[in-house]
Amino acid sequence: MRQLPIIFKREFTSFFATPLAYVFLLIFLVLSSVFTFYLGGFYESGQANLNPFFNFHPWLYLFLVPALAMRMWAEERKSGTIELLMTLPITRFESVVGKFLAAWVFAGIALLLTFPMVLTVNYLGDPDNGAILTGYMGSWLLVGAYLSVGSCMSALAKNQVIAFILTVSVCFMFVVSGFPLVLDAFNGWAAQWLLDVVASFSFLTRFQAISKGVIDVRDVLYFFSFITAWLLATAVVVDLKKAH
Repeated sequence: MRQLPIIFKREFTSFFATPLAYVFLLIFLVLSSVFTFYLGGFYESGQANLNPFFNFHPWLYLFLVPALAMRMWAEERKSGTIELLMTLPITRFESVVGKFLAAWVFAGIALLLTFPMVLTVNYLGDPDNGAILTGYMGSWLLVGAYLSVGSCMSALAKNQVIAFILTVSVCFMFVVSGFPLVLDAFNGWAAQWLLDVVASFSFLTRFQAISKGVIDVRDVLYFFSFITAWLLATAVVVDLKKAH
């Protein structure tokens, strides 16, 4: 993993080489404010917490994160730089992890820029800052999960638009897998253990637990295992694509 910092730096600086990074940050900050203060009923709730802010994150990320991830590998293939990347003295997994970490850190910066909201709730009342901290942690893990799926889909598709659509579709399935409506579709013909397995894959239930200040090691392990599995899948796909 000695070459990892080089890949990370290359990818991270590439975000700011185009207006994409600034457009992403602007859209994320504007939409976060709109969802929190207007659609989330922040003032109407009469409570000094950031629940309205975090509640919208799974749905906000559903479209913003795939837009960030779609260029990871599809852009390399389109511009022809993927051949150059493959000739470098790095392992396939190093290049996959380097690209992923660059996008994950960039998304983390976007999250940190919402810090004025923390100051706002502390000014208006006496919030549970511990729950807010875990909310940010859960949100960052959620971004990582979305990005890992996006990385794999970007490696699969030559076209960025197709990579975007595939990522949104897969992430949507993982978000709603714990919904009663989805579980009812399995009810009646599927065994209870299968229902439990389907429900356990839901991003939403695990993220909501962390964002409310409840840190369960199983939830954290779920996100890290999920990210690792999709990154390994990305490395396999990149290798297979290279062979063709």
